[in-house]
Amino acid sequence: MKDKINGILSEARNKISESASEGELQNVKSAYIGKQGSLSLLMKEIPTLDVSLRPEMGKLLNQAKNEVKELIDEKRMELKLKASEVSPDFDCSVPGIMPSAGGLHPITQMCYDLNDAFRSMGFEIFEEDEITSEMYAFDKLNFPPNHPARESMDTYWLEGHDSGSTNEKLCLRPHLTGGSVRYMQTHKPPYRFVYPGRVYRNETTDSHHERAFFQYEALIVDKDITFTSGKVMIQSILSKVFGRDVPVRMRSGFFPFVEPGFEIDMECQVCGGKGCSVCKHVGWIEVMPGGSPHPNVLRAAGLDPDEYTGFYVNIGLDRLVMMRYGVDDVRLFHSADLRFLKQFR
Repeated sequence: MKDKINGILSEARNKISESASEGELQNVKSAYIGKQGSLSLLMKEIPTLDVSLRPEMGKLLNQAKNEVKELIDEKRMELKLKASEVSPDFDCSVPGIMPSAGGLHPITQMCYDLNDAFRSMGFEIFEEDEITSEMYAFDKLNFPPNHPARESMDTYWLEGHDSGSTNEKLCLRPHLTGGSVRYMQTHKPPYRFVYPGRVYRNETTDSHHERAFFQYEALIVDKDITFTSGKVMIQSILSKVFGRDVPVRMRSGFFPFVEPGFEIDMECQVCGGKGCSVCKHVGWIEVMPGGSPHPNVLRAAGLDPDEYTGFYVNIGLDRLVMMRYGVDDVRLFHSADLRFLKQFR
């Protein structure tokens, strides 16, 4: 047994000395002191020895294993020091290579610009989790029980949480408006806040639509809010984002959570209103729904609709970025293609 230990130890010393990399050292460690290593297997033979020899052989084996471990640690440190040595051919006077500069994603930059614009008008920034319940996504927003938006063909329901009461059913938020109700429930009126974030819809992607995209919601609620105030707010936002006045039009539209409701369009900035594939050749592109919060939504938030009114808009952030930079395919912003994104640094 003693000769076996000395022979294995001598072999391990040579292997450690010859190792030229961390990987080779790790192989030596496994071969000699790992669970199936030579010295570890010898430990299993101790019980078969004469009782008088067991203490001595056990001590020798432990000493051998400790020596191998120490030699490996020393060799590892030696390799690290060698790797950090400066080559004699290295010329420190040669100019280095500048690292590639990063930058904000154009959608993130647009969000920050809007935050600045709204803060200048006295708005608070609100954020919330991306998972919500059916109660806040639909019930408190005046969606009827049989509304198609509640179906899985539109909304991503979470497996294992897609049944039960409306408070128990969970989904990826299909819009931000439910979070606005939650904000009003936990704050005191009047309200002036914006709510940026990513939302999710189960729909086919194309040049104008994505399954996961960004919205930017703004809501004012007070006792004396006029419709004109809402339109001025929209025009102020767009002029701030684009650095100039942008033609806006408002068309009647139906949304369960506003009454009256409007489709708010801006002049297509890709073609300047002349008509192109982005605006479907009409010169206008829808960027946000808007209107006064529905009385049922105000009631869900704990407000008296006879006392309070307001104005709401939900900006399609991706589309607004398309207009700012003249991009004709929204999928480019979500592609992670650095050749495309480098243009916006």
